[in-house]
Formats: sequence, C-alpha cells, structure tokens
Amino acid sequence: MSKRYIGIDIGGTAVKIGYVTAEGELLATDSKRVDFDHYQTPIIVTVKNAVDQFLALEHITLAELSGFGISATGQIDTKEGIVSGTAGHIANWIQTPIAQIFKDSYHLPVSVVNDADCALMGECWLGAARGYRDVVMVTIGTGIGGGILTEGRLLTGVRGIAGELGHFPIRADGELCSCGNRGCYEKYASTTALVNMVRDRADELVPDISADHIDGQLIFNRVSQGDTALRSVVSEWITSITLGLVGLIHIFNPQLVLIGGGVSQQE
Repeated sequence: MSKRYIGIDIGGTAVKIGYVTAEGELLATDSKRVDFDHYQTPIIVTVKNAVDQFLALEHITLAELSGFGISATGQIDTKEGIVSGTAGHIANWIQTPIAQIFKDSYHLPVSVVNDADCALMGECWLGAARGYRDVVMVTIGTGIGGGILTEGRLLTGVRGIAGELGHFPIRADGELCSCGNRGCYEKYASTTALVNMVRDRADELVPDISADHIDGQLIFNRVSQGDTALRSVVSEWITSITLGLVGLIHIFNPQLVLIGGGVSQQE
C-alpha cells in the first residue's frame, strides 16, 4: 500500500485537513474555523483538536501514517517548524512550535512550511503550474501570502522567508500593519481588507446586517445578487490587488501568475 499522510493547512480563518497518499490522491477531508472566538483559544489548540476529531471520525490509526505535512500562515522557520513572524493579526501564533507539538503528540515525522510556498509547490506538482519554471503565487485570504518559483527553484532567501508578498508596501503613508510597517499590500488587498472596507460603511452598505456578521462570503453573495454599492467597493478592492500584481510581474517576469486562497473561491 502507498504511504499515507495527514496534510494540514493552517490559515487565519480555518484549518483544512486531508488524508492523502504519497501520489497526491485525496482520501478524506475536513475543515474547522480557527477564529470562532477571535483567537481566544490558541490556533494550535483548535488545530490539534480538529486533527484528533478527524482521525477518530475517519478511523485512521497512527500506524497507518508516515507523517504530517503542515502548511501554516506567517513566516515559518522550516528547520525548527516554528512560526517566526508576520502573523501579528493572529493572537497566540508567533513563536508557536508547531513541529515539536505534533511530534510530541503523534511521534511521527513532521514537516512545516509556509502556506503560500506549499500552495505553489502543490500547483507545480499536480496543478496549474505543471511544466512552468517561473511562477508567482499569491494567496489572498485573511492576509496575503506568496511563493516565488524562479528557474524551477523555490525562492527562499537567506533566512528562508522570502516571498512575504503581503508585507511589501504599496502606500508610503498607508495604514499601520500588524507587522509594524505602514501601507502593506495585505492592508488593502486581503479579504480582511475588503471586509473592513464594508464594515467601515456598514450603516450605508449593509444596514440590515450587524458589523460582526459581515464576511467575505456575504459580500460576494450580495454582489452576485446585484448589489451595486457593494460591487463598487469590491471594484476598489480589486484595483488594490491588481496594483500589487502588476508590480510583481515587473519584478519577477514570470511565465504564470496564480491566485489562490479563500478569495479564489469567493470566500
């Protein structure tokens, strides 16, 4: 039988879990919100609980598994499997020793890599980037992540944290970001940015909805139903997305630009 693994994608909104073969066949999946109580419960606790429930529900024993592959939001120290930075919008996340927690719990090999880098390599292996050697991957969700493939190799940089596209500034006098910088791309082009744009004008744009209940899915649903006021806000947001994409195209001259994350499914 082919080796089998648990793949885990930890984002700022949800954790997605997959039971997969070494050839990439997906055998079972599940997902859980991680922001259900505004991160009062540490994400790693929610993730561990979700994994335990998934293993029990699917009747998967540790003896069947060859390891865990984990993609995680933020700057990831891949050697130590620790969240090293740029996830300040998520409480109780920076410095989380993801790999050690999973090794101690399950006694199996664990690999932890930045989520956007994982998305890029997955697309190169089995998806839309097969056969390409120069690719820019942008993931748009709670924040913005990125992965860069140049001449067939993942661009990692001297500290292994290259490709943090959400934190290059597009406005010198822009909003203060959780990373400490101003005008970061994700402050204007993430799903969080879109939601905040609508919440700031909630009384005008969605007077029938409490600000706390506004999310990306609601916005996209209403736009698809013909809400012209929200469509205008989404158009402004898309302009910010394209501003960053144009800059990346000029810098990296890729064969292909991929957009992933929850927003690619209008979530």
